[in-house]
This record gives sequence, C-alpha cells and structure tokens, in this order.
Amino acid sequence: MPITGGAAAWRAAGTGDGPPLDVPRLPAREAAERELSRPVYGQEEPNVLLRAMDAFFDWLGGLFDAAASAAPGGWLGVVVIVVIVVGLVAALWWRLGSPYRVAPVADSLFEEGPRTATAHRAAADRHAAAGRWNQAVQERMRAVVRSLEERTLLDPRPGRTADEAAAEAGRALPLHFDALRAAAREFDDVTYGGRTADRRAYQRVKELDAALERAKPEWSAAARGGAE
Repeated sequence: MPITGGAAAWRAAGTGDGPPLDVPRLPAREAAERELSRPVYGQEEPNVLLRAMDAFFDWLGGLFDAAASAAPGGWLGVVVIVVIVVGLVAALWWRLGSPYRVAPVADSLFEEGPRTATAHRAAADRHAAAGRWNQAVQERMRAVVRSLEERTLLDPRPGRTADEAAAEAGRALPLHFDALRAAAREFDDVTYGGRTADRRAYQRVKELDAALERAKPEWSAAARGGAE
C-alpha cells in the first residue's frame, strides 16, 4: 500500500532523509533558559571580589617585575633598596622622635605643664651636678619666673617668654632689672641661639634666684597705675 504524503514526511524526518523537524520558538527558549540557569554554569566563573584581587596582584606583580628589571642585580637589588629605605626611615624616626609629639610654642619659657619653683630648682641642681649647664640654666631661669608667679609678682601666663618675664618682673623689682634681663638673654642663648652655658653662667642665674627670694617689690607710681 503506497505511503501518503503526510506519512512520508514523518518518515523522512524520523530517518534523517528529509528536512529537520521544527520545534516551536517559545518552548525552545524556555528550555534553553532552564538549562543555562543550572548552578553548574556559574561555578567556574569567579565573583567580582576575586576578579578584583586577581587584577590587583597581577598589577603588583608587574610593578615588582618592572622594578626588578630596572634595579641593578634584579630581585636582589630590589631587596637591597627596600632594606636601605627602611633603614633610613628608622634612622629619621630615632633622630626626630615620634611625629605625634606637639612642638612647644616658639620662644616659650615653659615647655611642659605647671611645676613649682622648688621642682625647677631641684631639676636645675641635678643638671648642674651632672655638668649639663645648658639644662641647668634653663631650669633655674624657670624657677626664677615660677617663684615670682607664686609670690603674685607675675601673673601666671602660658606662652610667656623669658624676655617678657624679665621686663614684667623688672617693674616690681627695679633693682634687679638688669640681672633679670641678663638671665633672660642667657636662657635664650642656650635655648634658641645654639650657645653653650658653663658653670659661671649657671651660678649667675642661681645667685639671681636667691636674691629675688629675699627682695621686696618696689612698685613705682607708673607700675601701680598700669596694674590698676
């Protein structure tokens, strides 16, 4: 019995002798989407963070490779350069100290918090006993000014310079005005001028400190008017 046209077409499609069988477009797309949504297709692709890290390390590796090719001796030269740089940074840190230290006010008489005149005198004596005359002069001058503040001959004022203290104290103690100015200059010379004090310089400031302890204020009319 002869095969009809529809059956012949079906037979051809089944045997591969005729044109391929057409699948409707919508079901084919849905089937593809289901297949591609399977987790296995995403397991081999790294996430954004991993790709960024890979890119960074690739860039870093290229940077070191470029440095190694430019430095004498290759990688050994890079290591030597790094060691030298670290050594220089350590030396600067040791020489300059911590960068977080707060620098004192320029030309300020007192660099630290309030201390008594007795404490400054004790520090001055310790420095003098060790032959550290610069520090001894500084501490004895601070003792002079702190003592005048404790006696209310000077108003306590942060940031006061040695010259200012001498000028203000000279109005209350005019007989010691010249000695106060000389002691202030001595303090400035060893603190900011790079000069070196000696035993005699320290002795002069020490004798001034003792003399001021016994001195009584002699307010002039002009000084009393300015203080009112």
